[in-house]
Amino acid sequence: MDRSYRAPWWLPGGHAQTIWPALFAKRFEGAAPSFERERWTTPDGDFVDVDSLRSPVGAEAPLLVLFHGLEGSSRSHYAQAFAHWARCNGWQFALPHFRGCSGELNLAPRAYHSGDHEEIGWMLAQLRARHRGAMVAVGVSLGGNALLRWAEEAGAAAAATVGAVAAVCSPIDLAAGGRAIGRGFNRLVYTRMFLRTMVPKALRKLAQHPGLFDRERLLQARDLYEFDNIFTAPLHGFKNTDDYWSRGSAKPHLHRIRIPALVLNARNDPFVPASCLPSPAEVGSHVTLWHPAQGGHVGFPSGRFPGHVLALPQGVMAWVRSVL
Repeated sequence: MDRSYRAPWWLPGGHAQTIWPALFAKRFEGAAPSFERERWTTPDGDFVDVDSLRSPVGAEAPLLVLFHGLEGSSRSHYAQAFAHWARCNGWQFALPHFRGCSGELNLAPRAYHSGDHEEIGWMLAQLRARHRGAMVAVGVSLGGNALLRWAEEAGAAAAATVGAVAAVCSPIDLAAGGRAIGRGFNRLVYTRMFLRTMVPKALRKLAQHPGLFDRERLLQARDLYEFDNIFTAPLHGFKNTDDYWSRGSAKPHLHRIRIPALVLNARNDPFVPASCLPSPAEVGSHVTLWHPAQGGHVGFPSGRFPGHVLALPQGVMAWVRSVL
């Protein structure tokens, strides 16, 4: 898979190329990737859970770090596909879960957000300290935007941690993505899907920390803009959703990146409008843009029915290897 990717004829349109791969397409060959979990204590006394691929490779084998998307985990279809790639190619693989996404509610009032570059930086620093060999990072959707924000903030210093970064289907313009997911079919399907897990988590967070936010207002939230206004933005130091989406977006700062970076977005992604994608003139010389016409949101299915999602990690990691 590369910038010329084309979806199978039997799976037309951005919605089909998003939903089918997540639910039905093959994620790996043979046995499912097997993970072992390590719990890290964060500087503020909270915890994050990191799943690493059980693999016989040596300690100096390259390490692929994957940051998941909104409400994702090591069980997500793309995570298993990237882990399978690592297993087949003799790489180590680690997926740090954002707070509250590993199956257990975290302890602190904060959770995670699309611009969480400080958390990304801390996680990468822990992995760098533990690993002897080469290390690269891939972020998917929300995780990709946060990863790019880290690379932007780190500048030339990022090279001491990772050799390259890649962002897959990331909402690098959070306002444009927020507006898109809040309308029409997207609102009916994807917004409801996300809120179905995010709202209960937020209510459990309120039980942990009474008075953290207005419970009735949260229960009335019908889209991510309202949810972020009540929960995500104020809990993470932003004035409101508009401030969060503005300051958290990676797009305005892509020219600051000083390590090889791939930004991959399908032009038919239901979550990320093609009109908001950057042009080569808007990014620095270290950034490679892939904007294939098809692929959906973290879909990029390939093969005969029912298809597979193995071409996504193959394409991304082929690029990674070419720049290391």
